This record gives sequence, C-alpha cells and structure tokens, in this order.
Amino acid sequence: MARRILIVDDEPSIRKVLSAQLRRQGHEVVAVDDGAAAMARLEEEAFHVVVSDLKMPQVGGLELLTWVREQHPGLPVILITAHGTVDTAVEALKQGAFDYISKPFDQAELQAVVAKAIAVESRNTTRLQPSGTSRFDIVGTTPRMREVFAMVERVAPSPSNVLITGESGTGKELVARAIHGQSTRAGSAFIQINCGAIPDNLFEAELFGYRRGAFTGAVADKPGRFELAEGGTLFLDEVGELPLEMQVKLLRALQERQIDRVGGLHPIPIDVRLVAATNADLAAAVDEGRFRRDLFYRLNVIPISLPPLRERIDDVPLLAEHFLRRFNERLGKEVHRLEPAAMAMLMEHDWPGNIRELENVMERVVLLADGDRIGPDDLAGLRSPAAPAALEEDLDDLGLKEYVRVHTAKLERARIRRVLQAEEGNVTRAAKRLGISRKSLQTKMKDYGLRDG
Repeated sequence: MARRILIVDDEPSIRKVLSAQLRRQGHEVVAVDDGAAAMARLEEEAFHVVVSDLKMPQVGGLELLTWVREQHPGLPVILITAHGTVDTAVEALKQGAFDYISKPFDQAELQAVVAKAIAVESRNTTRLQPSGTSRFDIVGTTPRMREVFAMVERVAPSPSNVLITGESGTGKELVARAIHGQSTRAGSAFIQINCGAIPDNLFEAELFGYRRGAFTGAVADKPGRFELAEGGTLFLDEVGELPLEMQVKLLRALQERQIDRVGGLHPIPIDVRLVAATNADLAAAVDEGRFRRDLFYRLNVIPISLPPLRERIDDVPLLAEHFLRRFNERLGKEVHRLEPAAMAMLMEHDWPGNIRELENVMERVVLLADGDRIGPDDLAGLRSPAAPAALEEDLDDLGLKEYVRVHTAKLERARIRRVLQAEEGNVTRAAKRLGISRKSLQTKMKDYGLRDG
C-alpha cells in the first residue's frame, strides 16, 4: 500500500538511502534536514508516516514527536537511533512514537516497520473527534452504543483482561483506547500490536523483545511490546491470528506475569493490563483446535461485543455528517450538506464494511463533488446487496437497463478522470481515493481509454 512518507534527517547520505529504499517500495517520499522544516511541511501537506532521526542539531526527533502528537494525532512517527541513544528511543516509544530502527538498519527491517505504521495510520483515520453526540471519542447515540459506553465505564477501572469482538471496521481499537483512557493506567503507555500483520517467525521478538546477537540482524537490545506497555495497557488486535506456538507463550506470560526476551538470560517481570480484539469467532476456533481453550478463557474475562453499523443504522446520519466535516477540511472542499434523498440512500445501505466503508464512501463523494451538496447521483455506486436482481428486472421491463448502464459508465469515467488529474496521474493514489485496487483502476483506465498505449 503506497503512501506519502516524510523523512527527517540531518545527514544527506541517510536521507538519500532512506528515500531510495522507500521509493522502490512504491511510496512517495519527501526528505528534509531538520525538525523545524518537517513541521513546516506537515503544516502545508498531508503525510501518512514520519521517519525521523532522533538526534539533530536544532529541532530533534523528540521535539518533533511532541509536536506531531499535539498537531497531528494518529500520524505514526518512526525514530532512527544510533546505538548510544537506544534508551532515549525506548522512552520516546512510551511517549507515543510508533517504533524505532537502529543504525545500521537493513531494507527488510525498514520495510516491515513502515508497513506496520501504514496499517496503523489507516485505522487511525477512522478515529472520531468528540462532539455532543459522542463519548470516549466514539460517535453514537443508539441503545446498542449506549450499552457499550456503559460497559467501558464499568470495566475500565478494573485490572481484568478484556476481549472486544466485532466485525472489521466497527471501532474495536477506539473502545480499547477508551478503556485505557478511563483506567488508572491512563497516565502510562497504550501499546498496540496487530497480530494479523506480523510474520509467524517475528511474533516472539515483537511481543517479548530480543537481546543483541540473538539472531542475524539483532545489532542491539530491543524491548518487546510487553515491556513498552509496562504500567499501562497492551492491545492485541486480531488476536485470533496468533499462531498456536505463540498462544502457548502468551498464556505463560499472562499466568506468570513475566516474559523472556529472545536470547535473554533472565525473566523480566511485567505489570500490564491486556485488552484483545478479534473479528473472528474464537469460541468456534477453540472447538476446531485453532485457538487454545485456556488462553481463550484467560482473555475473555470481560467480553464486549460491538454492533455492526447495520444494527445501529440510526447513527449513520451522525457519522456521515462527521465525515463530511472532516473531508471538507482535509480536501479543501466546501460541501455543506447531504440532500435528504442521498441520506436516505446511506440509511438503506447494508454497510458490510461498517464505519470504515462509510468513511471511504464519504471521502470519495466529497472529493468528487462538483457543487456544495451531495445528492443521490453522487452515490450512484452505492447499491444494497439485496436489491440488484429485482432492480435490474424492473429496469429491463422499462427498457432502461442499457441506458442506465451507459450513463453510469460515463459518470464513472468522468470521476476517474477527475481523480487522476487531481493526483497528477499517480495511479496508486488515485486508486486509494476511489476506494478500489490499483489493478482494478488500471483495468478501468484501459476500458475507458484513459491511458496511453
């Protein structure tokens, strides 16, 4: 997944190497030589990840991190550290840095850390800001959401493990952060790890850390997520993706309240509150032998189930208006309202992708809107999965099926053309704006005659 990355380093050679490696991965890269220059670029342009040196002559990495946390919450900052500043980097992680890489670093390590940061940034864009219709930064007023809010208040002060379940895009990370924020651990770190984004052979090092020389590439000691979360909360997202071998080691860590670094000589005691989340049916996974029963019981002390958007459909207008405001600001647009017919279409949609899907739809329609409002025509691609067959039969009976097909194709061609122009021909960024894959966009460009050759 290609993104815009800001590199901050006072050494020209480091900027050159990092830029080359990240561009080879398909990312758009901007490089500056100082934290102050980085702040100026971030004020003017949108970036998805910041990679910054820790030590710089004027504005250093820690100062830049503090500023980013205040001005651009949710934007991941990866720090580059020399051997002598690892302790400072670890402290920065506790202050909100996403991760750090040690010099000398290799391309595989850089690629893995940046990929994880991009995944986190994508999830963070769904985070909602406080309003009169929200609690814990989560928009919602329906009875189901009020039940969730009440549960958060009840369980947050306790030290018990929590298991949050719900479909993808329902806001499980938001609830995990709310639990941490309302707990007595709120002043300590909230550390998260996506179990579905880590190769099996790296799980142990990610969770428990490693000692220098434990394996090839381990050039310095590195704490794992458990150590970084000391005194705070560790959030295991997509916990159902944990390999069986790691499930055993996680269970042992929770039971004994201590961990062993890879290559370590002594156990390290831990004081961590665990919150896990999954979109899978863990009970079924237990019955099928894919998830340990004893670990399931250990995690599922306090269960919280999040409703899909189709079961809290009355929250759609609040969410849609929120995203309308957000994307007006982000995209420099002035789309002031949703017409009633357009809102009705949003209310009638089944939302299989939940809030994340609604967010993507709103970003697309705001970006492509020609005027100051969104009407039904702007949502032409939004169709209920239950209706297509009957709708096509009605159109066929009226002799309008071919007309609608041709007209829809013209609208789609025009929108793709506008987005490509806005993104200066960058297919990767245009595909993201349109909410489709790069390959699908390339196929459509060929079909609509929007590419050379």
